[in-house]
Amino acid sequence: MDTYGKSSLTKPRPGPGDLLAVLGDPTRRAIIERLRESPQPVVELARGLPVSRPAVSQHLKVLKEVGLVTDRAQANRRIYSLDPAGLAPLMTYLDGFWRIALANYARAAAMSARRKRSAKN
Repeated sequence: MDTYGKSSLTKPRPGPGDLLAVLGDPTRRAIIERLRESPQPVVELARGLPVSRPAVSQHLKVLKEVGLVTDRAQANRRIYSLDPAGLAPLMTYLDGFWRIALANYARAAAMSARRKRSAKN
């Protein structure tokens, strides 16, 4: 069972809203930013954060459950990494805003060009 109270076999894939909610926590964002630099064990991730190592482990558990991080065993510790596949729904969601902004800019630029041409005639 995970924190959503469902088995991982029946749990739906987290959507952008779920990922944004998870990243709403400043400690989780700090962990994600550190993992952006390189894969790291909990000890390294906890260094400099205002929370304990067990708290960092709990945050990593949540990040792992929504698919933002993966882990692998290395000797007697776990190394955490960002999971690009887990970030994909969030990137697609945010790209949608960018596409809309670009389309609006292109429309505004075309309208401005038409006005300038009309003013010349």
